[in-house]
Amino acid sequence: MATSVAPLTTTVMNSVPQNRVGIASGINNAVSRAAGLIAIAALGVIMIHVFNYALDRHLAPLGLSPQTRQMLDAQRANLAAVSLPPEISATTAAQITEAIDDSFVAGFRAVMLIGAALAAASAFVSLFLIHGKTRRTKH
Repeated sequence: MATSVAPLTTTVMNSVPQNRVGIASGINNAVSRAAGLIAIAALGVIMIHVFNYALDRHLAPLGLSPQTRQMLDAQRANLAAVSLPPEISATTAAQITEAIDDSFVAGFRAVMLIGAALAAASAFVSLFLIHGKTRRTKH
């Protein structure tokens, strides 16, 4: 996405009359910042949901004690930074750590797939909706 900022800004600035460049720049900046905030919020919600779903799936067969399960549930918002209680065995700790890691990767994968799909969709839309001006070269 960082590689698209300069060309997008150039396109916006070149598409308006010279006396409106300041307004176009302000609108471009405001829209890009708002879009970034909305994307982070929306993708964050998706990350949390996928992580929680995957973590429930991974923890179910482990047969954890209610206390351990309650402690893990209280820390779900920490995602991969969950701290484990010291009283659990090393084997159980390794299984829980693997479940947390796998759940984080599942959430990250979902967010990246959505990002890739949106990038592909925007490329497809631009292919059909943005018509370039042909430039005449001087000989």
